[in-house]
Amino acid sequence: MSDTPAVLVIDVQQSFLHAPYWREDDVPAFRQRLVQLLHGAAKRGWPIVRILHEDDDANFRADSGLVRPLDWVPEQHAAVFHKRVHNAFTDTELEAWLRERGIRRVIVTGIRSEQCCETTSRVASDLGFEVDYVTEATLTFPMVHARTGRHYDAQDIKQRTELVLEGRFARIRTVDDVLTDH
Repeated sequence: MSDTPAVLVIDVQQSFLHAPYWREDDVPAFRQRLVQLLHGAAKRGWPIVRILHEDDDANFRADSGLVRPLDWVPEQHAAVFHKRVHNAFTDTELEAWLRERGIRRVIVTGIRSEQCCETTSRVASDLGFEVDYVTEATLTFPMVHARTGRHYDAQDIKQRTELVLEGRFARIRTVDDVLTDH
């Protein structure tokens, strides 16, 4: 077994630029932290795994031309997996890929914090992987509760995600924490 973690870059793809809820306000900080993490991971020789989401929505269809990384995402990566569900394991070969390499720890980053990133963290934990959830290297968007009409801003959603993951499914980490561990 290896102490080398893998960085999962979940759904950081062009499709989201065309979503009606896309907002730029948190993108600069997300971009800066994600790029810092990816450069640090590459320097340490950690595998970077791209996960791209495909489904039947127009912007997420394989033939849309949008199921590809955002232009600013560094090119270096060890593998790419395409998924059609919320987590990166169920319908991909990610688990086998990680186990073949003796990887026991994953670092979760990407879009959306409470959706595919959180779900991937939960499944990874259930599969026996150690999970570092790097909130500042995730992105989400405001939401309105369908039944109550209550508005949740992106920070509310990220805090809730940390609350339900911490100590149960993942360790909540910063980019600096993760990069100084190794």
